[in-house]
Order: sequence, then structure tokens, then C-alpha cells
Amino acid sequence: MAFEISSDLSPNLLGVAWLIGRWEGTGHGQWPGTGEFTYGCQIDFVENGGNFLHYLMQTYELGEDGVATKPLGMETGFWRPQPDGAIEVSLAHPDGYAELWEGTMTGARIELRTDAVVRPVSSAVAYTGGHRLYGNVESDLMWTFDRATTDVELQPYLWARLQRVS
Repeated sequence: MAFEISSDLSPNLLGVAWLIGRWEGTGHGQWPGTGEFTYGCQIDFVENGGNFLHYLMQTYELGEDGVATKPLGMETGFWRPQPDGAIEVSLAHPDGYAELWEGTMTGARIELRTDAVVRPVSSAVAYTGGHRLYGNVESDLMWTFDRATTDVELQPYLWARLQRVS
């Protein structure tokens, strides 16, 4: 699906304009004790005239027919690209933790590393840090998320290839 860059888009967002819209598809994951799994994924990047994108990712358990049956996870936050090609991302999760990410934008490739993870004792995951890649590959959004916890060193966790739907 083709997309058009708004003429009134903030100049700070030009490097991430390719992300704006809704992306959907199927992802895969693996984790010690869980094994391999497949999930449905929807990511929305929305601009409202400011120097940031609002981000919302939702994952779903899939039935045998490939249709979403129940929610698995969610994260929301803000992507703040900087004029020098750096990018800052803040995310919050209903599992009880928040993250600050720092990274770089190179063409249609974004690489992020956690700067800070904050979680209360009651957090559902003992998450300590991560590394993410986002890229435009053949007009699809490809992304990967490597995760570390107090018990597991940084390793591949989630990845997906999503198609633009709006």
C-alpha cells in the first residue's frame, strides 16, 4: 500500500515518515521455558502535528484459522526523532514496566537500545534491557526485539514482518 507524506509534517519526522500508519501481520517468538510461538501483531504510528509519533503495539493469540482470539501484550509510547539522526523512544507496558530507548535512524532502518528500564516488584516480567531493529523491507515493516531479564542474557525474543493497512 502506498502512503503519502503530509505537506504539514514536522521536519523532525521526515526520517520516520515511512512508519506512519497501521501495520498488521504475524510474528514469531521464542523464550526459554516457553519455546517457540506465533502471534498476531498490530502497530500504529500516528502523528498529530508535533515533533513526535505516538506508538501503539498490540499482540494477539491466534486461532487455528489465523484470526486473533485474545490479547497477549501491549505497549504504548512516543518516538522522538532528533535532527542529528538520533531517536529517543519512551514506552509503557501494562505488565508494570516502562522503558527509555535511544538509537539511530539510517535511511529506513532504526536501531534502538534500552537506556533505562523501570519496573516495580510486582512487574510480570523481570525485564532488564533490550535491543530492537525496525526496517522497511520491500515496503513491509520488519522488526526484531532481543530481550534480557534477571535470569536470561540478551537473546532474540520477538520478530515480525508486517504489512501497511492504512
